[in-house]
Amino acid sequence: MTTHPPAHRPEGPPMSLPIVLVHGLRLSSSMWQPQLDLLTDQGRHTLACDLPGHGSRRGEDFTLDAAVRTVHDAIDTLGGRALVVGLSLGGFVAIATAAAHPHKTAGLVAAGCTARPVQTLAQVYRIPTALLDRLPDKGHAVNERFHRLTLGHGAKAALDGGLAMEAARAVIDEVADMDVLTALGTYPGPVWLINGARDHFRIHEKRFFDACTDARLLNVPRAGHLVSLDQPDNFTRIIVDAADVASLRHPNPPPRHPTATPMLDDRTRHDPAP
Repeated sequence: MTTHPPAHRPEGPPMSLPIVLVHGLRLSSSMWQPQLDLLTDQGRHTLACDLPGHGSRRGEDFTLDAAVRTVHDAIDTLGGRALVVGLSLGGFVAIATAAAHPHKTAGLVAAGCTARPVQTLAQVYRIPTALLDRLPDKGHAVNERFHRLTLGHGAKAALDGGLAMEAARAVIDEVADMDVLTALGTYPGPVWLINGARDHFRIHEKRFFDACTDARLLNVPRAGHLVSLDQPDNFTRIIVDAADVASLRHPNPPPRHPTATPMLDDRTRHDPAP
């Protein structure tokens, strides 16, 4: 597991809850640099990890189980209990981690991921991925230009860790089988569902909210899908507030038996259409 180092400052809030940050598809832990800088200034113990197949781990096979293990290991690095924050792909991985390890997940912030990753939606993403794969650079230049045009100052953080264009197919196939609503319902702790007001991944946000035991739904103005980079200060404030709230909750007891990553056991199972 490759990570940005935890932030340590003695003048930080006493007994503040550690924070684990999980990046989006094709990106890396570098996308969290604005949050790492702001949280370090507050003395928050924070760690951003690279998922399999991304950043410093390019070339590794991506599986949802391996991604959950990465986050689990990051939590243990910070003491065994943390607020888990994920965006886009990282949001789905964070949800799966919370469901599999509720006693280690003090709170969950899931951003830019309130669209059910069913096979029909996954197919919408497989088509452009297949087209990009035909380009000599697998679409790297197109994606880099898109981020520079849409993210402004945030583009540097998004691009510094490289773009893992080759990881998209495996990620889409893995996440498309995830029963995300059941996973959310399984987790008993506090959940923050965060979306940029302009994010197309908001389409099922009400269903995600209803699936949670203890949820808050926040839409951030003037932000798109990469809300943490569009509005870094606002997003970091949400993380800090979530960490402070979650730190006051009693830890969930560990499960008697290991919990599997929430997946669809029966490929014929379908929730009603939205």
